[in-house]
Amino acid sequence: MAQELTLSFVPDVEQRLWRTVMRRKYQLTRNRVQLQNRLEGLLEEAHIKLSSLVSDLLGASARRMLKALADGETNPGTLASLADQKLRATQEQLCDALSACTELNPVYRRLLKMMLEELRLIDEQIAQLDQEMASLLSQHQDAVQRLAEVPGLGVDSAQQIIAEVGATAATFPSEKQLSSWVGACPGDDESAGVNHSHRSPKGNRHMRRILNQSANAAVKAKGSIFEIVYRRTVPRLGHKQTIGAITNRQCRLIWLILHKGVRYEERGPDVTKQSKQRRTAKMIRQLRSLGYRITPPNPQNPSPAQVTQ
Repeated sequence: MAQELTLSFVPDVEQRLWRTVMRRKYQLTRNRVQLQNRLEGLLEEAHIKLSSLVSDLLGASARRMLKALADGETNPGTLASLADQKLRATQEQLCDALSACTELNPVYRRLLKMMLEELRLIDEQIAQLDQEMASLLSQHQDAVQRLAEVPGLGVDSAQQIIAEVGATAATFPSEKQLSSWVGACPGDDESAGVNHSHRSPKGNRHMRRILNQSANAAVKAKGSIFEIVYRRTVPRLGHKQTIGAITNRQCRLIWLILHKGVRYEERGPDVTKQSKQRRTAKMIRQLRSLGYRITPPNPQNPSPAQVTQ
């Protein structure tokens, strides 16, 4: 009887440590987003309309102004001068948005200072976990780099995927089995020859979240095969089911890259040599900032093991 049971996937001690680190980082990232929403609510309550003029309330310019505001600055012109010159908003607009700071209740300044301190702590912890994960995956940096090359994915997503499925996805004999374990495949609810539902199984919720985010990002990558498939399929299936199909395609692609050790090569019609070089340079900067030792690829000697979609 026991031989008829399919055991659950229980990763080894090392991979469980990867999962713990990456899932903790995800929790901190969520806390950061929640903190940003609370900060925006506090500013609106204080009649400071800064969020309507800056694209990122936690960006460098906004944080300089908010720190000065928390420290007791009451002159809108002085606060506006702390903004970066590249900011689209003019000094007059910023002064108008910050005009309420002249009569701001000291309680708001203290609450703002507490939030900025909490934000600083969260950023420090996320940076520490980034360095920790880079150290843990130092022997698998090639797998991280190969995954990060896929449109819609990045260094952080690649690390999360490896933490969930392993550096080589050795537990899964085929891409279909990985897709089924993730829950990125159509369901099969059939009885008496009648199919009642194609709803996907629940699968691994962490991988489903990662792939859902990456699929939505991939379909926006200009000239990629994912954008082409999305535009061709969405009129017939709609957005939600098309994203599900893209997720399934990405899941199978992840298995090939990890299990077979191949590289992704984009051959979309609008992909140019310059765009590939820009994406590669950006990815290398991200990897190096986390502590990986990356050597830029030699265009004269490309890797023979490549995979296209």
